[in-house]
Amino acid sequence: MSGPIISDDPLYQLLRDDDVTGFNQAREAGQECDLSGCDLRGLDLRNLIIKGMNLEDTYFRGADLRGIDFSGCNLNGASLADAKISGCYFPIELTPAEIELSVTMGTRLRHIYTKT
Repeated sequence: MSGPIISDDPLYQLLRDDDVTGFNQAREAGQECDLSGCDLRGLDLRNLIIKGMNLEDTYFRGADLRGIDFSGCNLNGASLADAKISGCYFPIELTPAEIELSVTMGTRLRHIYTKT
């Protein structure tokens, strides 16, 4: 695994431009987006709808993730260091200890993802 990716994907660029509403509307319209390995550090992502997305190796360091539903997402290798996570719904396979280690110590999540 290498460092975070700055993708050319138009939906990813919406997030980099703080347009969570535009991202959600595009996803609801059926547009696909691969955020795996992407750099989402320090972004305000509240109200982001990403249920079921592949977020493997994604960097969320210092991001505001409050209230996001991560159920059905592949979070293997994702980093939550210093992220705001209150009110998040994480996949049941991730233990609270695993999440806490990622937020406080910067460890990468070890998530055995099974697509449903």
